[in-house]
Amino acid sequence: MICDQGEQKMQASQINEEIKESNLSYMLLAQQMIQDDKVSAIFRLGISEEMADLIAGLTPAQILKMAASNMLLCRFRFDERLMLNMITDFNKDRMMSQVHATILMSAQPVEALAA
Repeated sequence: MICDQGEQKMQASQINEEIKESNLSYMLLAQQMIQDDKVSAIFRLGISEEMADLIAGLTPAQILKMAASNMLLCRFRFDERLMLNMITDFNKDRMMSQVHATILMSAQPVEALAA
């Protein structure tokens, strides 16, 4: 029983470290995408222009503080099973499924994606 609790604490600690690493990678990637092509980044990240401006203006220290959170900063944007299936469909028409999903996503308001 004591070993199980110790293992659970280690697993939780490891998960928290992995979340922090993922957050840092995500924030650095998001900032780079915004700096390279803001319009494309807004679509790909599913964020508003205001959020893109905020992310682009973050200092390295601010990014590190955000990354230190134990909550994932990124999230799945595919709330509908249909959208998820289109992206993960590995049949012959995979490219068409992904194109169709992109078209459907582009038709949604950014605010709905960022919510």
